[in-house]
Amino acid sequence: MYSAVHSGALQGVCAYMVSVEVDIARGLPAFLMVGSLSTEVRESRERVTVALKNVGLNLPPCRITVNLSPADRRKEGTAFDLPIAVGMLEAMELVPAGAAEGLLFLGELGLNGELKKARGVLPIVRAAAAEGIRECIVPGANAREGGVIPGIRVRGAENILEIMHFLMTRGEERDRVLPRTFVDTESLFAETERDGGGLQGRPDFAEVTGQETARRAAEIAAAGFHNLLMVGPPGAGKSMIARRIPGILPPLTLEESLEVTSVVSVAGLLEEGEALVTGRPFRSPHHTISQAALIGGSTAPKPGMISLAHRGVLFLDELPEFQRASLDALRQPLEERRVTISRVSGNVTYPSDFMLVCAMNPCPCGYYPDRARCSCTRPQVHRYMGKVSGPILDRIDYI
Repeated sequence: MYSAVHSGALQGVCAYMVSVEVDIARGLPAFLMVGSLSTEVRESRERVTVALKNVGLNLPPCRITVNLSPADRRKEGTAFDLPIAVGMLEAMELVPAGAAEGLLFLGELGLNGELKKARGVLPIVRAAAAEGIRECIVPGANAREGGVIPGIRVRGAENILEIMHFLMTRGEERDRVLPRTFVDTESLFAETERDGGGLQGRPDFAEVTGQETARRAAEIAAAGFHNLLMVGPPGAGKSMIARRIPGILPPLTLEESLEVTSVVSVAGLLEEGEALVTGRPFRSPHHTISQAALIGGSTAPKPGMISLAHRGVLFLDELPEFQRASLDALRQPLEERRVTISRVSGNVTYPSDFMLVCAMNPCPCGYYPDRARCSCTRPQVHRYMGKVSGPILDRIDYI
């Protein structure tokens, strides 16, 4: 018997709909999966089979074929476990035919049948709402994340048995089986405003005393979302000021918050039960960071630090210690406010509208031009300052 279930896949911070088609027919026992799949998607075969067995649903000896359409776009991640399992339940007539119509399913299955947290739920639910899908079933850990999208009902489930019960129920009884998750974004932002723009417990700019010039420079840079480079000796307070800049930036709007949350969700860094990222991001990578981790990349392109700092602050301490190739790779994202990563499988674009804040010493020892403390020669100073290329300095406001 044939069945089709809606699901979604990610392409950068955007999403597109995927139809999970399942066919169970007589023949030699086999479980085939097609549709341009990554390794983790192909592994769904084992996870789904064992999960159904452990909840008391043994698969008959038959030929099972699963197709993820559109078949010409590569599918990544583990969130296809649930739609594959639901499609198999419908094809085996364990749930009523058409029970999954108009629903979107998303989630990873554990071997005991429980649903585990998935990444990228927010952009997928957002795309589903735009496509006219009326309900989404997601893991309970992702329910609040999806519940911020208006115009679509989001229900969180803990295991596959709850979903079976939900599909076999009709009408208002469904709300008792899997209650709808709704997040009041207005209340969420009001609560954020009460605790200081989502910065409660984080460094406060009011704690900075002295360094009037550096403080004024930081305030001007924050007012215009300008890039900033601070040069001074160790202990002057460069890092202290930089870490407090998010506190003087204006609060995120709802649309900006959705953008930031989408990037964090795609990266799999959204905390369990968190609905929205309402505070300005602050990212401070170590100078040993690789170019792929800073800009984004890997075989399946993932967002880098510049995208995780979207709408917030990217702080590069000890700027000359970073790899020159990594710093030069910042040129285009700083100009275009986005980064496009090209791989054989296709191109992925991530947003990267961030405020770049950098700190560095004036020489290798840090005390130039104080000749009472600095022993660096002039060539050493020039060589140290020359580690940062001119095109990067042209994009930073030097104070």
